[in-house]
Amino acid sequence: MGQQRLDSQLLGTRQDSFLRRWWARALCLLLGLIILAFAGLTVTDRLDYGMVISLSKYKHDKKIPNGEVVESDKAVVAADDARCSEIGVLVLRQGGHAVDSAVATALCLGVVNPMASGIGGGGFMVVRSSATSQTLAFDMRETAPLASSQNMYANNPDTKSLGALSLGVPGELAGLFEAWLKYGRLPWKTLFQPAIKLAREGFVIAPYLANAIHGHADSITSDPGLQKVYAPNGIVLEAGDLCYNKELANSLKTIAEQGPQAFYSGEVGEKFVKDVRNAGGILTMEDLKSYKVEVTEALAVNAMGYTILGMPPPSSGTLGISLVLNILDSYASSNAAKGTLGLHRLIEALKHMFAFRMNLGDPDFVNISKTVSDMLSPSFAKNIQQRIFDNTTFPSEYYMHRWSQLRDHGTSHFCIVDAERNAVSMTTTVNYSFGAKVLSPATGIVLNNEMDDFSTPTEISNDHLPPSPSNFIEPNKRPLSSMTPIIVLKDNQLAGVIGGSGGLYIIPAVLQVFLNYFILGMEPLAAVQSPRIYHKLIPNVVLYEDWNCIDGEHIELAYETRKYLEERGHELEAKSGGAICQLVVQDFQNTNAIGRKNGKAAKDQVLHGILTAVSDPRKDGKPAAL
Repeated sequence: MGQQRLDSQLLGTRQDSFLRRWWARALCLLLGLIILAFAGLTVTDRLDYGMVISLSKYKHDKKIPNGEVVESDKAVVAADDARCSEIGVLVLRQGGHAVDSAVATALCLGVVNPMASGIGGGGFMVVRSSATSQTLAFDMRETAPLASSQNMYANNPDTKSLGALSLGVPGELAGLFEAWLKYGRLPWKTLFQPAIKLAREGFVIAPYLANAIHGHADSITSDPGLQKVYAPNGIVLEAGDLCYNKELANSLKTIAEQGPQAFYSGEVGEKFVKDVRNAGGILTMEDLKSYKVEVTEALAVNAMGYTILGMPPPSSGTLGISLVLNILDSYASSNAAKGTLGLHRLIEALKHMFAFRMNLGDPDFVNISKTVSDMLSPSFAKNIQQRIFDNTTFPSEYYMHRWSQLRDHGTSHFCIVDAERNAVSMTTTVNYSFGAKVLSPATGIVLNNEMDDFSTPTEISNDHLPPSPSNFIEPNKRPLSSMTPIIVLKDNQLAGVIGGSGGLYIIPAVLQVFLNYFILGMEPLAAVQSPRIYHKLIPNVVLYEDWNCIDGEHIELAYETRKYLEERGHELEAKSGGAICQLVVQDFQNTNAIGRKNGKAAKDQVLHGILTAVSDPRKDGKPAAL
């Protein structure tokens, strides 16, 4: 952490080490180097040849394959874009660690899914090391600029979510670099090459991005930076069109060569700050220079026979999962979450959780220890469970809400497990679709609007509740988040990796995928595809999925289930949309038993089962396998 982590001398030393190892294998790769040389590529700027071949087909094909399922006994990547999953696997094929793959995958997503993520935003990453059995949480959440204040949006509330004033200090690059410093094996520069190629030479607009572009066409054509990239000549791009972002390619190239200090204290950052301030923002170079990644032990939740490892606050996701699972667990029945009754109980638990989680905030600024302790406590969950009745629901006031809900948006998520069973679960975001609706013309970077995830004293919310003081703006503070990247263990062995995108809907979606697979015994694809419910607490309405996915699949909660919920007093409303989840699970049924004692793995042994990866068909992603 800190500025020393971004020091160019450290980066150069590390890259020199990588290069020395690389050249030691140069004789074995001589033929490949000759081929690449004739192709006009230099050693320092080259892509892996497999990456060149793989990416070229996506530049010209008009159809991008949609989400299915892959299996492997080696390694898998599940992202919400097929190209990024394949790039992640290609990094693993080169001998990269799961974190190397995560860097390349995240950068790819920032290029091809700019409405959801990118280096102008931030996120959370959970990394499980098979060698040490340690799981670390990397908090690269955006922070409030030094010039920010609680009342900065009082005169114009719209600027909290729209325009450069809504920008939080970006953290994604610093977070990726911090994780790479600890775990990375391949050169930092190498991991950037696929994303640079996509941005410079063009990528096919996938249907999900096309929908986002058309849904925000007015904002895109109103901003010179966005218009140049996504509506050249004033005509918004369609699915199947080629999209170029050459300024972003140049920024990524500079960051690849110089390290993240090119953004946090160098030329890319200077250009970015100038564009932000010209657009009305308050970001300064001092903000960028002072940004720090928070690295801690992952938050551990033990419930329903599993250990769930995730992010501590300011993420509310892991604690939210803890409270809901502990409520369901307190029924002391393996059938508590099954069937329509189990769904009713889940809805009630979610409503209690959403009311309670708004007491959370950035622990560096507010004391939330009591709230954290309660949300992890089985006895606290049991007390809540006793307020849940199987034959009825209640008005919103019953759930003892105090504060207006955080209604965050957007995001992208991916899951990675490598051949050594290192695992990464990462959620990254620019918040709203296309963030602040501003693209820095000089850098090609989409600005986040993460300041909207803070509460402000003067805001009037849709639920007519007061804003949460724990989440008020302070300089360098991180806003509360619903992002929920998790890694699941069973008997200290990797059992799964889950996460989702979709703001407020992430926690219910991740919970339902977890329950579907680990508790209800669904197959992995069914666990992700199964129709979901959502709740916002206010209005007191159960939102149920009823929509056609990108691949044409229709997802709808069964009529019989809806009728059952209505008989218990729930008001229901169909929703065309929801969260997008990625899932990786490991099955040990056919695992070699050598080294086991009494049917279990010996201490410190890492079992290698069959990996199954699923990318949610609600978007146009697809997993990939080694």
